[in-house]
Amino acid sequence: MKKYIVLLLLLASSIGYSQSINDYKYAIVPSKFSFLKEKDQYRLNTITKMFMEKYGFVTYFDTDILPDEVSRQNCNKVFVDVLSNGNVFATKLTVVMKDCKNNILFTSSEGISKEKEFKIAYNLALREAFNSFDALNYKYNGTVTDIQTVIVKTTNDGSTIKKEELPVITQKKESINTLTASNNNSLFAQPIENGFQLIDSTPKVMLKIFNTSVKDVFIAENNQGKGILYLKNENWIFEYYVAGKLITEAFKIKF
Repeated sequence: MKKYIVLLLLLASSIGYSQSINDYKYAIVPSKFSFLKEKDQYRLNTITKMFMEKYGFVTYFDTDILPDEVSRQNCNKVFVDVLSNGNVFATKLTVVMKDCKNNILFTSSEGISKEKEFKIAYNLALREAFNSFDALNYKYNGTVTDIQTVIVKTTNDGSTIKKEELPVITQKKESINTLTASNNNSLFAQPIENGFQLIDSTPKVMLKIFNTSVKDVFIAENNQGKGILYLKNENWIFEYYVAGKLITEAFKIKF
């Protein structure tokens, strides 16, 4: 299994995969933005929370009492902020999402309003900034983010000098453990150079797979992307990424 993981990581890096917004279920919105004087001034914080919920995030204010699943660690959620870059002629707002390490995950387009009244201008600019969230196509993919504490250095007597908390991203186990191949997913292997093409009963080519140095592990590709195919519990499992989301399919293959 370690060989599978190493091969998958190498393949993922080769196709430019990076951690996705879809890995996060929760969002935290501050009760006050830094460019305003009061909490929820002009209801901007409430509107921000409403938009995050509209786009599918389970959202809380930073002043809320959080459920244990949310509060026990920071790296299972995004932190939302709204930045102002306006001037006397226009109100300009941008929405930013960061992870627990303060890395920027997403920055919206700039929302602009030339209304003179602040309440109207801020409201319009914020709504325009959130329009760019449509392109995210956010949908939580079931990824679980755990925290692993790593001791970086210790003294001679064994006491800890420094600890670092690192996010560990894992896919929910049931996504593979409960996955079984149906009769409709039975494929037949035909030899090609350096591998096989897998056809269904039509016959239609469903996958092309290519040999690796690891037994029962292939590099695979279909019309959606490239990934890894490996044998697990008598099923062949094909894993690949589409728009940052992990797709897992199971097949019965007759070689």
